[in-house]
Parts: sequence; C-alpha cells; structure tokens
Amino acid sequence: MDGANLQNESKNPSYPLVVLHGATASGKTALAIQLAQRFSGEVVSCDSVAVYRELEIGTAKPSREERALVPHHMLDVVWPTQPYTAGDYARDGRASLADIGARGKLPIVAGGTGLYLRALIDGLFPGPTRFEGLRVRLREMERERGSSYLARILKRLDPASASRIHPNDTPKLVRAIEVTLAARQRMSTLWEAGRDPLQGFRILRLGLDPSRPALYARINQRAAAMFSNGLLEETERLLARYGQDCRPLLSLGYKQAGMLLRGELSMQDAIASTQQGHRNYAKRQMTWFRREPDVHWLDGFGDDPDIMQKALQQVAVHVGQSGKASDDG
Repeated sequence: MDGANLQNESKNPSYPLVVLHGATASGKTALAIQLAQRFSGEVVSCDSVAVYRELEIGTAKPSREERALVPHHMLDVVWPTQPYTAGDYARDGRASLADIGARGKLPIVAGGTGLYLRALIDGLFPGPTRFEGLRVRLREMERERGSSYLARILKRLDPASASRIHPNDTPKLVRAIEVTLAARQRMSTLWEAGRDPLQGFRILRLGLDPSRPALYARINQRAAAMFSNGLLEETERLLARYGQDCRPLLSLGYKQAGMLLRGELSMQDAIASTQQGHRNYAKRQMTWFRREPDVHWLDGFGDDPDIMQKALQQVAVHVGQSGKASDDG
C-alpha cells in the first residue's frame, strides 16, 4: 500500500488512529507491526517501563529486528534515573501522534500501561505539581511500614482512587496521596472535574482477549525465557551502573532478578515470582481495559492469523480501504 489515501486523510484535521488494548503477552506488538506494514503505519509504544533506555530483556520491548520493520516511537525516551510521569508520556506521545498523522501515516498505539494510555487519549486532570518533601516522607513510610500502609492512608483519604490502585503500586499511591493532600480535594474528584482529551483523531480501539489459561501459559513461558535470555546479566549491569534504588529496577522481572543476585531468592523462586507477578498484572490490566469505552474485542492473541485478519478488516474500514483489505485477504 502506497499511503495515498492516508496522504489525503492528512489534509483533514481528523486523522485515523488505531489503539490496541490487551494484557502483557497478548500479542500486541505482533499485531501492531502487521497493521503498520499493511497500512503504512508507525507504532507508538505505551509502556511505562519501555520508555527507559538500557532496559531491554525485562521490558519485552520489540526486538531490533521488529523495530527495523516499521518505525517505533516512545521507546528509550529517558535514562533510568530520570523521573518520567504519565503527564510526560501524554505530552511526548501526543507529539509523536501529531507528527505521524501530519506525514500521512497511520499511528498505532500499542501497550499495556492503562494509566499512560488514558493520559494519552483522555488527558490528565489539572493536579498540583510535585511536592518533593511530601514524596520523600511518604517513601520513607513505605520503606518502614510497607506499601500496604500507604494503601490504608489513601483508602481513608480517597476510597475511589484506592480502589483503582494496587496496594503494591507505590508510585501511584504516593502520587494519589500527594495530590489529595496538596489540592485539599480527592484525586478522584479532580480526575472527574476536567481533562484535556486528544483532539484531531478518529480512534479505533481494538482489544485482544485470549483465554485466561492460554494467556497465563504464554506469560509463564515468556517470564522463564527472560531469565534464559540474559535478564540476570542485564540486571546486574544496570544495578552496578544505577544502584538498587533506581526505580525502574523495581519493576517486574528486574526486582526478582535483583533479589536473586542478592541471594534472597533461588533461581526457581525468582522465575516463579516473576511469573506470578506478571499473571497478577495481566489480570489488573484486563480489569482496567474492560472499563474503556468503544473497544472492539478480539477473542485471541494478536499473532493468531485469524485475529490478524479480523483486525486488518476493521482497520481497513476505519481508514477507508475496505476493498483493498478484502483483495489482500
């Protein structure tokens, strides 16, 4: 496909945009690349850990070979020691979308970080700026009493936000408490009060929904493969360079690899803990994505030929090439 129809679309202030929802290991990357190749598209990653440079194996980033097939954006944006928020992602991601659309290409957003995706599409509430002193105190509380203590504080301050944030997700707990105390309003109230939704795009949302047993089996296989493919060595190198307080190195996989390196877990237990953590994360992802509006759900993995074909047909209609897709199929 030569992109002629998309070039015409770029003259219109409303560009087509495809958003892929789905849990970790559901095949979003494979489907995004297939769609990008067919429809002259470019992939925009939506992953809160893949934005960091040098974190490769534990993030399951697209391989170098996959990135060579089509342009990718929002990977390797900042160094592991640099703070990067959902607001930062929304700003940078929207700039990428605008650039891709203006060049007559189809932007395809793929990734599993629900908050980043919502920030990108729906915008963020006008919350207060960061208060480092308060953040330091809250993180000290977390180290002394555990993240469950922060979860109990948030439940008292803002039950609605507490119900949406996992008790072990310290960064989100800290931010929610910070916002509520600084603004003297519940973060959930501020969230509903007003956001800045993405303008200038016609959005098609596709969701991948493989069976739970099949998804969990793939998650288990992927987590074990991370350790076989060098996660321990990558983590050791990153810890030596950035230290164990580097926040991205507390994410799934890297955390367990670090515990293994310190002798706190055996290899078997590190793999099992990583597998369990990713399964739990996948469950939370699907709970989040099922709340999103107007998602066209596809019952399978993104690399399944039947699912790919169904997605191709829906995207063809969305960009005005339904006849072309039928001929190709």
